[in-house]
Amino acid sequence: MKLEGKRLGKAGGRKALPIITVLVVVLVAAVLVSFTLGRYDMTVLDVLKVAANQMFGMQTFPESTHITVVTQVRFPRVIAALVIGAALAAAGASYQGLFKNPMVSPDLLGASAGAGFGASFALLMGGNMYVVQLSAFVCGIVAVLLTYFVSTAVSKGESMTLTLVLTGMVVTALFQAFITMTKYVADPDDKLPSITYWLMGGLSSMRIEDLPMLLVPVVVGIVPMLLFRNQLNALSFGDEEARALGVNTKFIRGLFIFCATLVTAASVAAAGMVGWVGLVIPHLARMIVGPNHKVLLPASLLLGALYILIIDDLCRCLFAIELPLSVLTAIIGAPFFIYLLTRGRKTWT
Repeated sequence: MKLEGKRLGKAGGRKALPIITVLVVVLVAAVLVSFTLGRYDMTVLDVLKVAANQMFGMQTFPESTHITVVTQVRFPRVIAALVIGAALAAAGASYQGLFKNPMVSPDLLGASAGAGFGASFALLMGGNMYVVQLSAFVCGIVAVLLTYFVSTAVSKGESMTLTLVLTGMVVTALFQAFITMTKYVADPDDKLPSITYWLMGGLSSMRIEDLPMLLVPVVVGIVPMLLFRNQLNALSFGDEEARALGVNTKFIRGLFIFCATLVTAASVAAAGMVGWVGLVIPHLARMIVGPNHKVLLPASLLLGALYILIIDDLCRCLFAIELPLSVLTAIIGAPFFIYLLTRGRKTWT
């Protein structure tokens, strides 16, 4: 076990700094390019002029149209893409490490399905976007709490990892049935299209006013995951070995489940049900930096942010009408999942 821990530490330490640096540089460049893309053409220089004027008060004299497009339209969308991608990737990496299974994703315990039902029900009742996001967030948390308490009761104090997974599948199926029921009774000319479109995921309706409801829970969830990521390494050796190393396994497991659920529910509430991110991105990060969560989690954050940012750029630029996020994430994620199956555990260890 000690040799394995040393191997993880050395592998992560050798690669971490240059890889993280490259990812940060690429992410900054992608952000600048993303601000130039859209129906209204702009250059990177135009974006920098607006940024200098708005952030530092410099007299760069940007056009008023440029200011409006950058600050009111593209800024909230780019920030939301970065935050959602980072959140879902971090949640996926945490779940995969926590359950020692490379094929799990952030919606494992029912957070996505619960949030989807909450949003669908709010749309059915005619709620505005604030009500929709709040309902999605609350129902996502409720779904995971239901999974946790049912699995606790069923496991009767024994190891509940497998019970959590199985209960999560049942709760997910239950809330998916609720979503189907909501769509079935919705007005096909009014409510049904809005429910269907929201469930497919997208950032077209994101506004600056919506960012706090996304940013606050994501920051609250990601910070503890980063602070306790070393303990997640210990859990990968098994509960007995982790306890021998002085790790409070129940606390760490509960903390990561809560934090991953929090950021997943917040992301789904803001952008709809965007799949495959939490499955694909942690694997890419693991292939680059290895399985050490001390490096894996930061790398997953950066890769997830970059991935969703690029996907969103493609969604709004490929065709005359904007594609839903989940369409492209599925088109890319499904073949990658098959690739992972062909490689087996080579991408896990």
